[in-house]
Amino acid sequence: MAFKQMMDYMQNEMKFPIRDKYDLPTSDKTFEGGAHYRMEITGIESANNFANLVKEIDKQKAVVHRVIGLVGGSALIDKAELKEYAQISADAKIEALVNPMASRAWDGGNQYKTPEGYVSGMRLRGQDNMRLWLKEFDRCLNAGIRGFLITDESVLYTVVKMRAAGLIPAETKFKVSVFAGHGNAIAGKMLEDMGADSFNPLADLTLPMFSAIRSATSIPMDVYMSLVDSMGNVQRHVDADEIARICAPVYFKFEPGKNEMDIYNAWHDDEPLDRLIPVKVRMAKIAKEWCDESDTELVFNDYKEDLAIPKP
Repeated sequence: MAFKQMMDYMQNEMKFPIRDKYDLPTSDKTFEGGAHYRMEITGIESANNFANLVKEIDKQKAVVHRVIGLVGGSALIDKAELKEYAQISADAKIEALVNPMASRAWDGGNQYKTPEGYVSGMRLRGQDNMRLWLKEFDRCLNAGIRGFLITDESVLYTVVKMRAAGLIPAETKFKVSVFAGHGNAIAGKMLEDMGADSFNPLADLTLPMFSAIRSATSIPMDVYMSLVDSMGNVQRHVDADEIARICAPVYFKFEPGKNEMDIYNAWHDDEPLDRLIPVKVRMAKIAKEWCDESDTELVFNDYKEDLAIPKP
């Protein structure tokens, strides 16, 4: 009896689906500007890497709306390069979302690095690390960055409060990372209510799972079309049109490679990252081709008025 009441309450009062949506309804939501899907390139870890991406976009005549970069932490580059990174992004009219400071697995703690400790989550440890995150966040804002990758709900709670209080620019946007580990409709709605501007669900969700999330949320989802080998080697290009149809507004996210640690550690080498750039842009073009050939009328455009483009 109690279970039925809980299901009725969740569905009728809380307005959440009680099952994944196997009927895969078409989303009635779009980005500002009318698009159903956009392109997101990840792993752009230096100014030079970003410049090479822009050249490749021009070469392949592609459209890229958003870059997720400095994931290893913007604190790994000096002030001059940070400003250069922001300027390249602004000149190319590409939104840049950066991670100010690396959290667990890269800080001084060891639990997360153990074979079983990773299940405890990639959150900030202690108030000192929160203070350091905010200090680097301020450095990014001063360099002109207006978009940020968030791996911890406590950070999201803090910066959204600060945005509402006028302490940071109103146009600043926050994307919740896959590192936060969210994968259902209630989690998506929780993040939206907390003030997230978009969020990256777990990469291995099924289409019915994505559809259930969209039924309860309005903010863009960021869906992996390609994922590093060490995290599952997801390749979803053939589902591109269905993902655009049921998840809109959605960012197609491309992150091929061997593993995250090689890409995002302090000692990473730019050469492998540069080598992956043509692959990432080509993957974006392939995903768009699947959408172009779909029976569904899917809108894709280069509208960028709502993007968190840097203001260096």
